[in-house]
Amino acid sequence: MNHTTEPNNYLYIYTCHEEERALCELELRTLFGQSPINHYVISDLKLDPSRSPFIKMRVALQYKAASIEQLVEQANRIDLKGSTFKVIYVETDLKVDYNEQRALEKKVGYQIKGKAEMRTPERLFGIAQIGGQWVLGDCLLSEPKWLFHNEKPQHYSTALSTRVARAVANIAVPDPNGVKAIDPCCGIGTVLIEALSMGIDIVGYDINPLAVRGARMNLNHFQMPNVVSIGDVRTLIGDYDAAIIDMPYNLCSVISAEEQLDMLKGVRKLASKAVVVTTETIDNVISEAGFSIQDRCHVSKGRFTRQILVCS
Repeated sequence: MNHTTEPNNYLYIYTCHEEERALCELELRTLFGQSPINHYVISDLKLDPSRSPFIKMRVALQYKAASIEQLVEQANRIDLKGSTFKVIYVETDLKVDYNEQRALEKKVGYQIKGKAEMRTPERLFGIAQIGGQWVLGDCLLSEPKWLFHNEKPQHYSTALSTRVARAVANIAVPDPNGVKAIDPCCGIGTVLIEALSMGIDIVGYDINPLAVRGARMNLNHFQMPNVVSIGDVRTLIGDYDAAIIDMPYNLCSVISAEEQLDMLKGVRKLASKAVVVTTETIDNVISEAGFSIQDRCHVSKGRFTRQILVCS
């Protein structure tokens, strides 16, 4: 039996729609450095669950036991000094019906020295079984901040959804510390908003003055700094750790392969790593621009599919 109050790893529970599964898996393996399985990830990284649009919660693995009886014994040592709390069952490997889940919550909760509060507890604990081992610890639920960003004043019909934009920002910059990023075709700023909300140091450019104006309005709406300027990706200069580019797409006119190549060569001058979003297969153009595709996925929106390409 292992007993500790200091977590050395964390349990992350995630969920996604089937059409976004590939994007979810790409984001999570970028964030955690491992492929997710069975709707959860165990990692020693302490990540804010609100970072990802797919993570539901994080449970600190503070108490571990071989049986539920041993876990109950450990829960008896938790003294919250009168603070309110709630225990929730977290589904992982073991499928447990509703009544048994509530019974397990009560069995553990009765042992914790504190005041049970079902609606607004000061402490939330998660209980789960992983690989035959029972675990218990502080649980932090994700806040869907990206949904709030849907309420921006300016919109493009073909812009990325806030969920996809947030995932793409995480794929480009899994660890924001000391990283400088650029979105050289930022449009109305969907990626910029998600990146800035996660503490990523990013700037944006667009060749279209109307798009830049719209991006500034959106950033100002969320009280974010004006990090947008007019600029052509083909002529921008600078040194960045990562670039994110959603290749221009228009229902009436698609840019030529030559224009795509010029744009990607511009990106390559700016950063050695890029996440490229495209509605077309442009592997040859990516290669000709000096990039190599390291990972990829597809994500659907409406009647067309986008490719997310991780390049270096």
